[in-house]
Amino acid sequence: MPAFAKPRPDPDELPDQDELTTHLALARSPRVGTVTFRRLIATYGSTAAALHALPEHAARGGMKGYRPVDMDLVRREIEQATDAGATPLMLDRPGYPQRLVHLSDAPMLLWMRGAMPDPVRATTAMVGARNASALGLRMARTLAEDLGTLNHVVVSGLARGIDTAAHEASLETGTIAVMAGGIETIYPAQNADLAQRIAANGALLTEAPPGLAPMAKHFPRRNRIIAGLSDTVVLIEAAERSGSLITARMALEQGREVMAVPGHPFDARAAGCNRLIREGAGLVRSAADVVEALEMPTLMAFAEEQETWQVEPAAEGTADALIALLSPAPVAEDELIRQVDRPAGQVLAALIDMELSGAIARHPGGMVALA
Repeated sequence: MPAFAKPRPDPDELPDQDELTTHLALARSPRVGTVTFRRLIATYGSTAAALHALPEHAARGGMKGYRPVDMDLVRREIEQATDAGATPLMLDRPGYPQRLVHLSDAPMLLWMRGAMPDPVRATTAMVGARNASALGLRMARTLAEDLGTLNHVVVSGLARGIDTAAHEASLETGTIAVMAGGIETIYPAQNADLAQRIAANGALLTEAPPGLAPMAKHFPRRNRIIAGLSDTVVLIEAAERSGSLITARMALEQGREVMAVPGHPFDARAAGCNRLIREGAGLVRSAADVVEALEMPTLMAFAEEQETWQVEPAAEGTADALIALLSPAPVAEDELIRQVDRPAGQVLAALIDMELSGAIARHPGGMVALA
């Protein structure tokens, strides 16, 4: 039996079928991002009413014939996830991981197999090379095992190499695997048995629908969840251009602590870690270094709670005024609100209309740009 308390989902906190269906439908509808998702619900009071309002917003943004997601696809996804033994974790609803709540691009819904460890426990992400060296794998196992004894939960991505070693060593103390594909689509296939053991003793998480095969474009989105779930991100054997460095960058943007294990200068697998340390990341020799870093004050600003202002119908000309200010280079939404001489609620409404019509795209950190 695992040495930590692993609460199972409270049946009283699970959503009813109608609530889950409309929540997922809104999340899966074209061009609905997290910011728009939340603002629509704040304005209309429910996911069902927000879903109904999507075509009207898109039409105001210049797109006629907008269609929300096909409800048959939504019901099929729920059925497939249920058959796979997955539980839904819905944004801003009970049971959703609190460390993700304040991210501007928080997943609107996660599918989970297993159960999340106690949220008050510290969490450390461990990521690194798939073709890790023997020393790198030994470091990952030792660090994960020692952090577990110190009551840390280890988060990783179920990949070969460092991820696998970290999960294996923390099975008995608490581990979370974040997947890039569907909840029943284990990648790599050689980790199928490990995934089963994680589901029994920890949690498998994904925002992807069941049946989705992981592709290269899915991994950066997976990595932002790994970083977001963690208090600290530790890199072990990361090359100069690797997904691990993408995770580190996302962690810094989210206000997390980033640390790295140094490696030999001649080993290309350590080049990214060594560069991060040179640029100011904490150096990791043991679990004690991770614990000490978390106890120290940090200069990094943690993500602020996202605004959920209610929107109001935009006055004529608001979209034109925004188009004049926007370019392909992202600009802060707050800056647009300051520069457009209209109430904030009207500017937000125009941005929703433009996003749903495809005229603009949202970027991390509350930034928007012409699509």
